[in-house]
Amino acid sequence: MKGAFGVGPAFPPRPLHPGISGKQVGLRWLTIWLACVACLLGGSASAHDASSYGGVFRSRDLGAAWLNADVGLFLNAALVIAVDPRDSSHLLVGTDLGILSSHNGGRSWVPEARDLIIGAVFALTFSTDGELVMCAAASGVFRRDQNGWRRANAPEVAIPARALVAATAKDRFYLLGRNQLFASEDGGRSYAVVPGLPQTSEITALVAVPGSADIVAVIDGRVMISHDGGRSWRDAGFGDAGAPVDMIAADATRPQRIWAAAGGRIAVSDDHGSGWHAVGRSLPEAITKVRSIAASADATTLVVSSDRGIYRSADGGETWAPKEDNLPIHIEAGPLARDPNDAGIIYAVFSLMPYAEVWRMAIEGGNLLARIDPISLAGGLSFCVLVLIGGGLAVWQLSRRRAAAHSPR
Repeated sequence: MKGAFGVGPAFPPRPLHPGISGKQVGLRWLTIWLACVACLLGGSASAHDASSYGGVFRSRDLGAAWLNADVGLFLNAALVIAVDPRDSSHLLVGTDLGILSSHNGGRSWVPEARDLIIGAVFALTFSTDGELVMCAAASGVFRRDQNGWRRANAPEVAIPARALVAATAKDRFYLLGRNQLFASEDGGRSYAVVPGLPQTSEITALVAVPGSADIVAVIDGRVMISHDGGRSWRDAGFGDAGAPVDMIAADATRPQRIWAAAGGRIAVSDDHGSGWHAVGRSLPEAITKVRSIAASADATTLVVSSDRGIYRSADGGETWAPKEDNLPIHIEAGPLARDPNDAGIIYAVFSLMPYAEVWRMAIEGGNLLARIDPISLAGGLSFCVLVLIGGGLAVWQLSRRRAAAHSPR
């Protein structure tokens, strides 16, 4: 047999490895193809890409460095986190789809009461002694004790709730609903509206003063103080219509200290909210909406979570730097949570979907999955199936040709 130009013998075909048939070669190539396709399809979820997901992050040095604390999870919206005061390795996270629990500091997670607690969880807290847990989800208000989760008796208008606060007094909890304040005197089993606020007023943030019966709230954009459990209020003199107060937070190291933010500025009170003074300079973007504040005992190190991520200052707020290493960039950060046993440990939660949108959908009773266009979803799945089928057919055809080329003539 002549070669391609009719001169000399044709180059003999390369024999298969002894003991390997053409069919086995085809199967081997098919396996390789499928593995490649699987890697391509799953590549975006093979590691925690902080820019593509929400989630839970932990800092052990008051916000200087962060690492994700939700190993194995890819959360769309982590909304709130709570740390057990008895066991710092026990964490609870409220998400857009219920509650997750970890008993090893975030190395592994399991869902809690997923047949009972359904939808977005914006409010979550342990009692001061850690014996009880309170949760407010789109499906209701719930209480957990040593016997597990049970539904609490709460008015329907309390859901969804902005916050749950454990008071210093035993068995007393506050539930901040859409625009009303509710209280429980029986360990969270039932909640009743607290009279004292005009129906036209809106209460958007609440904190219980440690070691005191006082509570401090943001009402109609101003800081207000109550000495009788919310039945009467007095103006604390901070906040106005031009720069309404975003939030208030108790200080983990100074019981008499309360933090607040308005118009991109941080303020502090060292007398339970009676007097206020500005701290440092404004955040880099004045329109930033602050979610939470954590500070060192001397107030030189400040960590702020906001709708633009995490900011940190090491000089009392004179300069601010956005924290981006290992953290999501330019997506919303929720309330911070500090380890009750180590004030240097902070947890932050992030939501890929804007909180306002999650809140709106919780009010309307929507499901986040409804945002997915069915036609787009079907098209994406069809594309993946076609890629797999096409790859399989190509490998099968290749294996047949190789087998035919090497078969005896």
